[in-house]
Amino acid sequence: MSQRIRILFICGKNLRRSPTAEAVYRNDPRVEVRSAGVSEKSRHRVTEKDLLWADLVVVMERKHKTRITEAFAHLENLPRIESLDIPDEYDFMDGELVELLQSGTETILAEIFSG
Repeated sequence: MSQRIRILFICGKNLRRSPTAEAVYRNDPRVEVRSAGVSEKSRHRVTEKDLLWADLVVVMERKHKTRITEAFAHLENLPRIESLDIPDEYDFMDGELVELLQSGTETILAEIFSG
């Protein structure tokens, strides 16, 4: 695959988990990244434009996927949505959070690039 994959990382309020993922992958030549949240209190709340931009949406918890699919049910072709199942108990750029994000994201990317 020669084109970079556009990944939208999503958590609750776009304060810790998804901005950490965006920072970790910002300079990765394989991907373009953005982050957003599903809460009304999000620093950047996910929009239809974000979803139309993305090739892949990586959510931190399954409930985020549910919120997206319900809120944007009117969109015919939502991008693939994968959950990393990372609870909201880490600070921004926490070492363990970075490891969990990389482990889960790399598993998804390996599947995409091998397929």
